[in-house]
Amino acid sequence: MAEIDWQPLHDAAVAMTRRAYAPYSGYPVGVAGLVDDGRVVAGCNVENAGYGVTLCAECGMVSDLVAGGGGRLVAVWCVDGRGETIMPCGRCRQLVWEHGGADCLLQTPQGVLRMDEVLPQAFGPEDLERR
Repeated sequence: MAEIDWQPLHDAAVAMTRRAYAPYSGYPVGVAGLVDDGRVVAGCNVENAGYGVTLCAECGMVSDLVAGGGGRLVAVWCVDGRGETIMPCGRCRQLVWEHGGADCLLQTPQGVLRMDEVLPQAFGPEDLERR
């Protein structure tokens, strides 16, 4: 994929914030990712009274990716309920790394960055293969 059309990703991420289940924090999050075959996958956060089992939006996006046949993420955009760009948490950066790798692009509050800039020295499948 030569050039990323970021606007559809932003639109899809914003739409997902309206589907978020965030009764405890009041902080809806939406995310959308472009897959190497051109599909857009998306997710929203789903909170839980047992806070530890809350699902981040990126969990939903990766589930959508895998359930839809897999592929590799090439670009990702995560937003809050106002549509403002936010950074995925550390756990979610690892999820994006697993399914997009070093070359996956992430829209950040400071602009577009590659995942190897966002998660330097990441642990991934290749580390297990070396074992």
